[in-house]
Amino acid sequence: MTPDQIIEQIGSIRTAQPQNLMARHFNAAFFRSLDDQKRQRLMEIIASGMENPDSQMGAYAMHSEDYDLFAPMLDPMIRDFHAIPATTPIAQQHDWNTTAQDCDLGEIDPRLKEVSMRVRVARNLASFPLPGAMSKDQRIEFENIASGAFMKLINDPAFGGQYLSITPGSPHEIDAAEYDRRVSAHQMFKDMSGDPYLNVAGISADWPFGRGMYVSEAQDFLVWVGEEDHLRVMTMLRGGNLNTLFAHLHTGLEHLQTLLPAFATSTAYGNLTSCPTNLGAGMRASLHLQLPNLTENGTDLTRVKQEAKSLGLAVRGAGGEHSGAGEGGLVDISPSARLGVTEMEIMQRLYDGAAALWKLETA
Repeated sequence: MTPDQIIEQIGSIRTAQPQNLMARHFNAAFFRSLDDQKRQRLMEIIASGMENPDSQMGAYAMHSEDYDLFAPMLDPMIRDFHAIPATTPIAQQHDWNTTAQDCDLGEIDPRLKEVSMRVRVARNLASFPLPGAMSKDQRIEFENIASGAFMKLINDPAFGGQYLSITPGSPHEIDAAEYDRRVSAHQMFKDMSGDPYLNVAGISADWPFGRGMYVSEAQDFLVWVGEEDHLRVMTMLRGGNLNTLFAHLHTGLEHLQTLLPAFATSTAYGNLTSCPTNLGAGMRASLHLQLPNLTENGTDLTRVKQEAKSLGLAVRGAGGEHSGAGEGGLVDISPSARLGVTEMEIMQRLYDGAAALWKLETA
């Protein structure tokens, strides 16, 4: 396609799918100003949004430096998604002081002492391309580096466990039945090879090579390898004390950092990720709440989504995105903000939002 044809196609997408941020903020003048090589690189970044016009972001970075090289295109999209005005400087701050604020839901109501809590962060190594641009050999090389770190992490009593690979021929390879069992237990990520968005972006290429999961003996600390980002590091606990949840993740993450090459970061955008929606803290913190009154006993998420949005929260069904509420109106709630907020601000927002929804539920 010629530059004029590409610009025309993206204009058509902008008209038909105004929520597609890539199309909304496509900068034709910047696109024309690029040399052939950089224009091709930008085409790879926005390919998913062109092939899948119903995308929300419509772009995946291929290399850490893409956020600088293609800032005239990407920065307006990032600001739009994260609700950061053009006049506001972006300088991601970090704060892991988990003892500064008490965020124990169990103190609000004893019924909140046994909720399912999860917090995860995305990390990418600066020394590799992001997953969309990795070759098969690079995926395997990265997995070998990660598994080597895990073999050292095993010696830590609080995080020791095992690495489970789905790479054919890996010394840590598990069979299909074990993989399915881990997926059903909501520990391992699902097969990405059928995802049309990740396929076009190259993120799901070479499946299942270079993919796996580290899991602690206590099943409360997990690391995904080779999903949308190089690593997704997470803690899963039952309880109500968010301080404990976040502190456990931070301790494990700090230990893991000492065992791996440097992560890709930026002063402005914090942790650099494949999808611009995950920049900043690179964090998704969530918990499951049973809200039968706010969901018409699980049959309608309309009200709870409206209430949650006003609190800066997103709501998913019990089975994840695009699913319905579970038994007893079980829903997944999480703060929407990632960029421009610290880790502890995310914790506080989850606590405050959960408390507010619970007050509405029990009124």
